[in-house]
Amino acid sequence: MINQDEPSTRDRLVGAALQLFAEKGYAATSIAEVLRAADANSGSLYYFFPAKQDLLLAVLDAYRQGIGPMLLEPAWRDVPDPVERIFALLARYRQALDASRCTYGCPIGSLALELHEPDPAVREALAANFTAWVDAIVGCLTQARDRLPADVDVRGLAELVLTVMEGGVMLARTQRDIACFDRAVAQLREHFAALVHPAATSPSPRAPRTGARKERP
Repeated sequence: MINQDEPSTRDRLVGAALQLFAEKGYAATSIAEVLRAADANSGSLYYFFPAKQDLLLAVLDAYRQGIGPMLLEPAWRDVPDPVERIFALLARYRQALDASRCTYGCPIGSLALELHEPDPAVREALAANFTAWVDAIVGCLTQARDRLPADVDVRGLAELVLTVMEGGVMLARTQRDIACFDRAVAQLREHFAALVHPAATSPSPRAPRTGARKERP
């Protein structure tokens, strides 16, 4: 009987490639390494992915589909405030940096830097990942729209958040110093503090007016 919980050969290949591309980079990962990690044979791989680029496209699609369940949902659990959700998401990247002693690199950012002149299909898949990430931040900012200045560029602000995350991760990884990431996020926090009004709270009962003019009889 087939165990429905076991990943398919295709899923194993994509999962193995996803991890290896993140750890070693796309160019430095050989097909043989992917096959060993996935416990698959070359016939299976070429059946699903005739070329290495086809495997890369599948990996990029898996990253994009995993943004919600693998990244956003764990970061945003028990964080109701939409602005604080943004910083909770950044905190997830900090945890990854801390746990890896600053060797962690954002997989999509790393691939985008490595593949500086990718084929159109790969470039579009990379762009789709960044767009999905930015869209998630736009969603948070839209929920907090009444706390933002009327003329704020919500998408531009969301792209700034992405830039801070990618740049902070890159600097921390290069310097092997998590303080680089912390300083970048602290600057973003200051920007938000100057831009975003505090969340509204339930109004307290209005105190009775004193010195009110008496009604004439």
